[in-house]
Amino acid sequence: MTAADHILSVTELNRRARQLLEVHLATVWVRGEISNLSMPSSGHWYFTLKDDKAQIRCAMFRGNNALLRFKPEHGMQVIARGRVSLYEGRGDYQLIAENLQVDGAGNLQIAFEQLKAKLEDERLFDDDFKQELPTLPKHVGVITSPTGAAIRDILSIFKRRFPAIQISIFPVPVQGADAAPAIIKALQLANKHTGFDALILARGGGSLEDLWAFNEEAVARAVFASEIPVVSAIGHETDFTICDFVADIRAATPSAAAELLSPDIADYNALLAHYAGELQKQLRRMVAAFRSDLVNLAKRLRHPSHTLREQQQKLDHLEWRLRQAQRLHQQTMQRQLDKLDGQLQRHHPQQTLQQIHYRLRLVQQRLLAYTATRLQQDQQQLAHLMALLDSVSPLNTLKRGYSIVTGADGRNLTRAAQTKTGDRIAVKLFKGQLDCVVTQVIPDALQ
Repeated sequence: MTAADHILSVTELNRRARQLLEVHLATVWVRGEISNLSMPSSGHWYFTLKDDKAQIRCAMFRGNNALLRFKPEHGMQVIARGRVSLYEGRGDYQLIAENLQVDGAGNLQIAFEQLKAKLEDERLFDDDFKQELPTLPKHVGVITSPTGAAIRDILSIFKRRFPAIQISIFPVPVQGADAAPAIIKALQLANKHTGFDALILARGGGSLEDLWAFNEEAVARAVFASEIPVVSAIGHETDFTICDFVADIRAATPSAAAELLSPDIADYNALLAHYAGELQKQLRRMVAAFRSDLVNLAKRLRHPSHTLREQQQKLDHLEWRLRQAQRLHQQTMQRQLDKLDGQLQRHHPQQTLQQIHYRLRLVQQRLLAYTATRLQQDQQQLAHLMALLDSVSPLNTLKRGYSIVTGADGRNLTRAAQTKTGDRIAVKLFKGQLDCVVTQVIPDALQ
């Protein structure tokens, strides 16, 4: 066996090196700083992990990075779990990352801050988009766990403060992988109905991990898109979630949310008693005023015979005025009739008809003369335009030996450079057309 029998190709050498790395360094944990981060449209991530003395190329494929709750950034200190491999095409030694953790601050806290900054940049927290809560809602929807302490506190507050408010519960899990989709579905279902005046999104306290469903981007956007005012009541007073910033108002606790939406019935009873007292005072004043008016009217009341005599006198006076008006009207109409009769005699219809016939004959003569003159002018102009059109007709040009050349697309060709050898062209003659093939293109020097 010669030395040539042990010669490896580059491909084979890289393959063996990759196999050695993957076998002897199956899974490793590496701490380093992210640099040269690239996130192409394929969904894969490529970056470099480095410390103060060395660096290594890393790849994290789409199926793994989709499970991360935070988005890596340039300069972030992380701990990567993965397997060491070698990219055979370039001979590059690299780490195939399967998981990333933030070194120092927790992953969830980083994800929380990143999403908060993103939605704040998109103005989802702006007061301009906040809806006002109703002063006295008739129907409130509560999206929460049906078995938690939060719903018991909310129902207790509503029952004590204003039991007339109707409460509808949308039961959802408030923790775990199924929580976010269920909360989104409940928000959408509530918005499909027009009967709700406000919604409460609530759960009791817990760790950041426990409250994470209310930090999901999809849940935050569903809260922002709600056309019904949303009160966020998640955790204790010191707990903050993304939904707290997006909601129309944040309540420190579920009980506080119920108090925001339920006025104290004792205040309403006191106000009602005040209005009842004011109404009684107004009624007494009105009755007293009516009695005073009745007394005044009784004093002004006269015997019907007096009124009857006054009406009889008024009727006699109106009758005299009517007769006077009839005589005056009759005299006026007679004078108008005499005047019209005189005008009729002066303007006999026969004389008027004769004048009209005379004028009609004059108009007919003028119309015939004008029509003949105008017709002659139009004929002369038409002959002139026909001669002018004939002088510029393409057929006359073709008759003198010229032709029109068009390409395969039907456009007129004016330069040789518009064609190439092998093109089919059409040559239009004065009579007939030639279908030709270009065998040589000789461009003009001025082209």
